[in-house]
Amino acid sequence: MKKFLLILCGACCLGSSALIATEDTPAARLAAAGITLPAVPAAIANYVSAVRSGNLIFLAGQLAKNDEGKFITGKVGVDLTLEEAAAAARICAVQLIAVLQAEIGDLAKVKRIVRVGGFVNCPADYTAQSKVINGASDLLVEIFGDAGRHARAAVGVASLPAGAPVEIEMIVEITD
Repeated sequence: MKKFLLILCGACCLGSSALIATEDTPAARLAAAGITLPAVPAAIANYVSAVRSGNLIFLAGQLAKNDEGKFITGKVGVDLTLEEAAAAARICAVQLIAVLQAEIGDLAKVKRIVRVGGFVNCPADYTAQSKVINGASDLLVEIFGDAGRHARAAVGVASLPAGAPVEIEMIVEITD
């Protein structure tokens, strides 16, 4: 009994900032992973970044940008390695999360990542598209836990806008 009381007392003395740091929310997981969401990029053509229909949010495809804000370019398996392409897919997922947060305000409203569509700019004989798109899928599970597990397509294509190696789109179900 004394041990139980000591633990309770210790928790009370930690203060609210320590309790916030241990929250199990997507925002806390982003912070723990050292990820700062970027500003939502402007659409590069005649479309919007997100459309809500009922409790579903349809997110337009994102192309990865580097630290200078320029599009990452190249053909996977020719100009970029599998690892570099998976890193670009992860960046696309971070950008999608930024768009999602801008659209819904609070990532804790995410009930489920429903579907991810991944497009890989690669030669016709390239067959590791699913490993490339794992860069995005793995991050979504890391940030959203079981709610981040999703249906997915990983498709090889001859080219992508701006010469990008990868484009990722997403459908998300929210609670309100």
